[in-house]
Amino acid sequence: MRDFLLRPICDAGGGEDGIPLAGGPIRFNKMETVGLNREARRLPLKSVAPEALRLLAAPRPPLMGVTMDRPRILGVLNVTPDSFSDGRPGESVAAAVERGLEMAASGADFIDVGGESTRPGSDPLEPAAEQDRVLPVIEGLKKAGLSAPISIDTRNAATARAAFEAGAAMLNDVSALTHDEESLGTVVEFGGAVCLMHAQGDPKTMQDAPRYRNVLIEVYDWLESRVAVCVKAGVPRGRIVVDPGIGFGKTLAHNLTLIGGLAAFHGLGCAVMLGASRKAFIGRLTGVENAADRVAGSIGAALAGAGRGAHVFRVHDVAQTRQALDVWRAAAWFDGDDE
Repeated sequence: MRDFLLRPICDAGGGEDGIPLAGGPIRFNKMETVGLNREARRLPLKSVAPEALRLLAAPRPPLMGVTMDRPRILGVLNVTPDSFSDGRPGESVAAAVERGLEMAASGADFIDVGGESTRPGSDPLEPAAEQDRVLPVIEGLKKAGLSAPISIDTRNAATARAAFEAGAAMLNDVSALTHDEESLGTVVEFGGAVCLMHAQGDPKTMQDAPRYRNVLIEVYDWLESRVAVCVKAGVPRGRIVVDPGIGFGKTLAHNLTLIGGLAAFHGLGCAVMLGASRKAFIGRLTGVENAADRVAGSIGAALAGAGRGAHVFRVHDVAQTRQALDVWRAAAWFDGDDE
């Protein structure tokens, strides 16, 4: 484990003297180091290694054809009866397809189709059953003319392969390709993008007793190792997204630390995703027990992530989040010219 981690200090609007964070609208002109014991120390930019600054500042290439120059939304299209916030027992394929099309029309840049619940305490699902849920929906979305790229949310290589064949363009894997040894090869074979998410433990037990010495450093180090595995196998950084895994083996304090330190993850040289929508930590902060009622809290988390340069937001409430991010972006860079 490293002794410290570099964390850019971000400024909405940024100032002309700031360095663009990951090529986006957020800028930074200050840096701090975060140590193992969570002590922070300001660091002059001139003392930061050029390669570290390059990774933090380099523009991210388009992801699945979508530019990363503004906040992008990955709409959550769960086709499961038991997801933590939007399980839909008995939903037809046609209804699921319609939901996906509505998300795209409401501002989703990508659609993330998932057939296995990975909520805390959930049991694994057989890949064949998972495919029975997701493949008709992916095929239906493509047949309906969906232009937004499709992501398949799965830990299983067989499901990923079938989804790529059906038209998906990215594998979103909550295990960062560690659950199934065939997953990395599948991404390489199809030339797909991949989202690598951190999780401590598996969904069944991950919230039993999560522990870290320093959650920000440990999650960063683990994601760095998974990015290295992908790059070595031939997946370029431009096709890799990293996700710190809010709620996956983390306490409330862990989640808040990761959101607060999100800018540090740009040091991996990849696009950064934040998936905080409707999660339990919002309920603990606000007292809102019903996940579907956590829309406002979810938007608050998204705006916190936007201020730290996150590229992609995985959300259930697409229209509301799109509206909030558009207003945030316009207000942050309004120059006072009212013409």
